[in-house]
Amino acid sequence: TKFGSQVIVRENQAAIFFRDGKGLDVLGPGRHTLSTANIPIVTKILSLPWNFTSPFRVEVVFVNMKLFPDLKWGTAQPVAYRDADLGLVRLRAFGNYAIQIREPLVFVNALAGTMGSFLTVDIKDYLRDIIVSRLNDYLGEKLRTIFDLPSQYDEMGQEVHDRLSHDFQRYGINLADFFITSITPPEEVEKAIDERAQMAALGDLDKFLKMKAARALEGGGGGGGGAASDMVGLGAGAGMGAGIGAMLPGMIFEAFKGQPGQATGGGGGGGAAAIACPACHTEVAPDTRFCSHCGESLVAGDRCEKCEGHLAPDAKFCGRCGEPVGVTERACPNCGVKVPAGARFCMECGDRVE
Repeated sequence: TKFGSQVIVRENQAAIFFRDGKGLDVLGPGRHTLSTANIPIVTKILSLPWNFTSPFRVEVVFVNMKLFPDLKWGTAQPVAYRDADLGLVRLRAFGNYAIQIREPLVFVNALAGTMGSFLTVDIKDYLRDIIVSRLNDYLGEKLRTIFDLPSQYDEMGQEVHDRLSHDFQRYGINLADFFITSITPPEEVEKAIDERAQMAALGDLDKFLKMKAARALEGGGGGGGGAASDMVGLGAGAGMGAGIGAMLPGMIFEAFKGQPGQATGGGGGGGAAAIACPACHTEVAPDTRFCSHCGESLVAGDRCEKCEGHLAPDAKFCGRCGEPVGVTERACPNCGVKVPAGARFCMECGDRVE
């Protein structure tokens, strides 16, 4: 470059002159003529050996000074925090930010170095790590419960911005904007929070369990083809729903105690052996109240002494065979001797009682 050469710097740019590895000066937008007026340090370089006429070698680095908006940041993995309502909770955070180079010479010396080109993609991972580190530290100090977070994004964003500004300024970068768009728990924690909200809305644990059982019925009663098939499906759905309804209280009770939940409240160790349905002989879980295949009730109750059918509470006659319920004995029609209920032949004369 000859003394008197011109350098054109566009808007939103800065030109840095380097000679022998040292930054001489920074020029802003405009047309610049290489002289001692705009680069005073060249006086010492050229005055004695070249009398301001001979060429000399310099490097010119152009730096983009525009605002770089909508840069994304986020946590790669959920981070665990203490929560006043939920205990220990893992959270993910996401947002965006905008940066602008304020001190080009500091930026080039600290980050760009001798690279031929240096883009935002080359630095965004490093800046993201700084952001996540400061945010984790902030949430560890300030977080009370995640239920307060949505109303505090603006205030939190400003406070984290103030902390980050000092870090960015060390590299000649101005953090123009910083926003927190979401701080959320993983999907499984969100489901637990939704169920807690449903329970709070109902205001009653019993109502909550009934709602869960009803949803289980909706999912378990599917069947295809005809009224008979629909009835079988309904029976199977009833069995599944009742079984789930029976297990839920024990599961939730154990969860509230903070102990490993068990589906049943009975003692014993591991999984109990399956039992057979007395109607269709399908194997079902031991705590099931209805057969999931045919809908037969598996709960022990009164049965007709004649046909072994289930009796409704306070029934006076069997719904299957019409036999009177509660009659303990009757008279033989031949000899008149009383015989026990359910007997088919008289013990005195051998005549048929039925």
